[in-house]
Amino acid sequence: MLDERENAFEAKYAHDQELQFKLIAKRNKLLALWAAALLGKEGDAVDAYVLEVIKSDFEETGDDDVMRKVATDLVGTEYDEKEVRKKMDAFLSDVMNEEE
Repeated sequence: MLDERENAFEAKYAHDQELQFKLIAKRNKLLALWAAALLGKEGDAVDAYVLEVIKSDFEETGDDDVMRKVATDLVGTEYDEKEVRKKMDAFLSDVMNEEE
């Protein structure tokens, strides 16, 4: 019986981790699309930028790598790190609400 409970907890943990990864990936894509529009990117340039942002998430643990990438790209616009962080939070909230 203990083995069954342990297996159930492990399965739930693995599922939760996979779900979190998917939510973060969706959030990053939405953030990249938003930033690409601000940067005036179109067509294939948008797709390439989305991939750049997604790849930036693998540089270090946490969200700071993505935030820095997008904030750096938006230098010269009205959006600073604080605004990018707000957008990241808003997009994450949106994708979490979609999953409910």
